[in-house]
Amino acid sequence: MEEKKKKVTKIHSKSVHQYDAYIERQNRKKQRLTRRLVLYALIVTVIIGSMSVYHFSQRSIKADKMEEYEQLEQQLADLKQEESDLNNEIELLKDEDYVLEIARTNYFFSNEGELIFKLPDEDPSY
Repeated sequence: MEEKKKKVTKIHSKSVHQYDAYIERQNRKKQRLTRRLVLYALIVTVIIGSMSVYHFSQRSIKADKMEEYEQLEQQLADLKQEESDLNNEIELLKDEDYVLEIARTNYFFSNEGELIFKLPDEDPSY
């Protein structure tokens, strides 16, 4: 079956030409608006993407810095404890009786008439 082709003749009048021109202008406006919106959406997407990358990199840097800070805080606490221990040791070393006690135990210093016997610290293997 053959399809019948409809032949419609356009009216050639001034108002029809104006209406066609109006429709074409509206289509061009719509196309420009669509292009602008796509461009703005692309720009906003790039800006949000770059801000997100920057934000997450800053969070990573902050986490690293916080970890380093906690380690340094722990190290500072350890050093303060060591300083306190050393200051206590200095105070004890100013006492002559304490120094003599250390000399007797570590360096086998004896008073007159004393004999020192060194006992093994380990258990016998039998």
